[in-house]
Amino acid sequence: MANPSILILAGDGIGPEVMAEVKRIIAWLADRRGIRFEVTEDLVGGAAYDAHGTPLTDATMAKAQAADAVLLGAVGGPKYDSLDFSVKPERGLLRLRKEMDLYANLRPAQCFDALADFSSLKRDIVAGLDIMIVRELTSGVYFGEPRGIFTEGNERVGINTQRYTESEIARVARSAFELARRRSGKVCSMEKANVMESGILWREVVQEVHDKEYPDIALTHMYADNGAMQLVRQPKQFDVIVTDNLFGDVLSDCAAMLTGSLGMLPSASLGAPMANGRPKALYEPVHGSAPDIAGTGKANPIACILSFAMALRYSFDQGTEAERLEAAVAKVLADGVRTADLMGPEGGHPVSTSGMGDAVLAALDAGL
Repeated sequence: MANPSILILAGDGIGPEVMAEVKRIIAWLADRRGIRFEVTEDLVGGAAYDAHGTPLTDATMAKAQAADAVLLGAVGGPKYDSLDFSVKPERGLLRLRKEMDLYANLRPAQCFDALADFSSLKRDIVAGLDIMIVRELTSGVYFGEPRGIFTEGNERVGINTQRYTESEIARVARSAFELARRRSGKVCSMEKANVMESGILWREVVQEVHDKEYPDIALTHMYADNGAMQLVRQPKQFDVIVTDNLFGDVLSDCAAMLTGSLGMLPSASLGAPMANGRPKALYEPVHGSAPDIAGTGKANPIACILSFAMALRYSFDQGTEAERLEAAVAKVLADGVRTADLMGPEGGHPVSTSGMGDAVLAALDAGL
């Protein structure tokens, strides 16, 4: 049987630097655990525009469709700010999400105990935090029609349309309920049913899916603005949160800062199962391309490493190896190993991007 396939799209800025550490872990798995992947690499974002005049070629898109999982670093940078909107680096990422139909975006917010003091909230509020936000990713206000800037009378008006079908809501709800079965069996659905018709439909469909298919899961509903307040008031009341594209964008960034550093946060974007049973999948760190530190060796690779751990869990049925990798990261942090973004008043052992990779690999070896 052929080895599972991974397409690596390192992208721009610090993307290639953090992805280099993931490639070392992939090599470690092959050497020490006998777990092998067929890895290919290609360009996306600004790097693809520089080479081909487009942020994602049709050939690369075809490779992504065929791969068992796509690992993406980051896209964008000030070099490309003056480009037409249609060829900006971010359009490459959006095309991947749309054409692969990656409708469920999984954004974990986990606060490692060693970093609890890095949060802007008090330690007792965030210590032990482990929540998952499931954001619908391919519909809603970011894709609805009509959209654009139009002239009405003597002034311009900007229009975006919030649009959801029952099936779009139902499938992301199922993703959230399935995740809850693997976690603590609790889902909170967030919308604005008090002022938006799309929110009314969202609440009704989520409840219907729950009642028919997942009665074992504890389901609650909450208005999204209250959800934002509750995330900074009492975040540990949540386990899995499911919400639409716009609110998910806002709420996941809010939850991200509970953990203390964007450099720590992974994500997964999942679609429907392929013929081999694996979901269409793209994994990427949340932090962006950070062009101000690109090439300096200061980037934190942990978010990219943890994104690969999510790939092990959700695409390759390697939950034990995912836990092994996450435990190695936790040990490194507990030992005080720190990239620049994690250096606090208590100090620590400062390391470069590759130094953090060295430490994680050493922890993996020690854990065998």
